[in-house]
Amino acid sequence: MKLEGKAVLVTGASRGLGEALMKELVRKGARVVGVARHAQEMEAVAAALRAQGHVAHALAYDVGDKEAIYPLVGAASALVGPLDVLVHNASTLGPTPLPLLLDTACEDLSKVLEVNLVGPFRLTKAVAGAMAMRGGGVVVHLTSDAAVSAYPRWGAYSVSKVALEHLGRIWAAELQGTGVRFFNVDPGDMDTQMHRDAIPEADPATLLRPELVATRLAALLERAETVPSGSRLEASRLEAA
Repeated sequence: MKLEGKAVLVTGASRGLGEALMKELVRKGARVVGVARHAQEMEAVAAALRAQGHVAHALAYDVGDKEAIYPLVGAASALVGPLDVLVHNASTLGPTPLPLLLDTACEDLSKVLEVNLVGPFRLTKAVAGAMAMRGGGVVVHLTSDAAVSAYPRWGAYSVSKVALEHLGRIWAAELQGTGVRFFNVDPGDMDTQMHRDAIPEADPATLLRPELVATRLAALLERAETVPSGSRLEASRLEAA
């Protein structure tokens, strides 16, 4: 896939990996819409990219809000056209410091699932049919090693990522042959605000830079047709663009 001219929607794009991915994709000529809950932060990212001559737009929506999904897709499509790539990057840990499962409120678990699992399901449902009708598209789920390892206190987040990965595999199986491809990508431990919120004592020098992970995700998109749909991939093992 040549990214030049492609219409891309990245959720959770006002900071961290989402912001870095927006910057990398517009650099390669993609037309990118970033979405985040906070309008001012999201617009600042997009405005800086537009000032450099790129096609970048900002939308303020909460992907965990059911009523936001179709307005979000409609607004994004109006800005850049039918979506070619959807990146599910928005995510929440839930309350921090991270509690034990026995201390996790049912309402907090529900909120994590709404943002990390149900939101991506609704958003994919809103765009994947049109992708299939056009004969192609890529949907990326950003996941975590917490989906494969049982870390104490990471219960709500871990459960959401386990389910998100299997959701990607089921989408891949059900849409096989349509040209729409799904990837679960574990970016690894990155120097982001979310990581600092979860593990404040971590040494930033030991963590991956979001910009490096973004180059590897962009390279994956460029060779998406060579990678089996439904694959679980680790960014550390992907080649950079």
